[in-house]
Amino acid sequence: MSRFDHLDLDPRLLQLLVAVVEERSITRAAGRLGVTQSAVSHGLERLRAIVGDAVVVKSGRGVVPTAHAEALAVRARELLEALRGFAAAGTFEPARLVATVRIAANDLQRDLLLPRLFARLHDAAPGLRLHVVPSEVPSAEMLRDDGCHLVISPRPPEAGDIVHKRLFEDGYRVFYDASQRDAPSTREAYEQAEHVTVLRDAGRALDIDRVLGAAGVQRRFVVQVPDFAGVRPFVRGSRRLATLPGLLRVDLLRGLAHAPVPVACPPMPMYMVWHLRYQTDPMHQWLRRELEAVVAPALEAARAA
Repeated sequence: MSRFDHLDLDPRLLQLLVAVVEERSITRAAGRLGVTQSAVSHGLERLRAIVGDAVVVKSGRGVVPTAHAEALAVRARELLEALRGFAAAGTFEPARLVATVRIAANDLQRDLLLPRLFARLHDAAPGLRLHVVPSEVPSAEMLRDDGCHLVISPRPPEAGDIVHKRLFEDGYRVFYDASQRDAPSTREAYEQAEHVTVLRDAGRALDIDRVLGAAGVQRRFVVQVPDFAGVRPFVRGSRRLATLPGLLRVDLLRGLAHAPVPVACPPMPMYMVWHLRYQTDPMHQWLRRELEAVVAPALEAARAA
């Protein structure tokens, strides 16, 4: 009986066993494995100690495997194939994917990017389903607890286990109804107007509202709606203004006129955000690449609108 533990086996010993059994020659087995003959001989000694069998015996000028070695070689091939399957388990084939991908996005990034993204994903992975959830003000917890695989937001949570990458940036514009008024060309005209804005369910004001307020810009908000889709009905047919990301002109604010904001405004960045545990996941890497791939066409279409 062997005094060695089965854990003394390693894939190289299994490969050596298969090579010696198939080649029926230590010299040819060494050449096949790319090692020296002494390395093969040393490996055979280890195998003999582990399995309690001679493994090979002399036959004329060569060697032949024992009956036990022949049987062990069959199992060794199966184990090596299983190891190759284990190593390949991280590979990803979109066509074989059957899964639901959850992406958190608010109405701007949802309408701008996600229809294009899903078209690409579905072409490559017909078994994929997309579940879009509102991101509101995204938290690290919604990524930690698998509430979503990816967040698209101008506000990535600050946490050591959260990763983000900038997708693009947008400039702010003043939206108005050109049939009712001209664009405000001065700060005074801008401050004197009535304004419509968005206040998300979380109760946090838009970044631009906080920035302009901190800069001392005085605006009178007469309407607050929970999302960008609610803005147009309150601006159309009125003299009210809405200061929002310019890309909203493509869809949600289509039909409204827009002009530069007559006060200094920073750009609005947009990020994709994910949890660190997905950093090297093949499916997630594919998802992120596909999202990045739709950004340029979406922005080009928006500029042409």
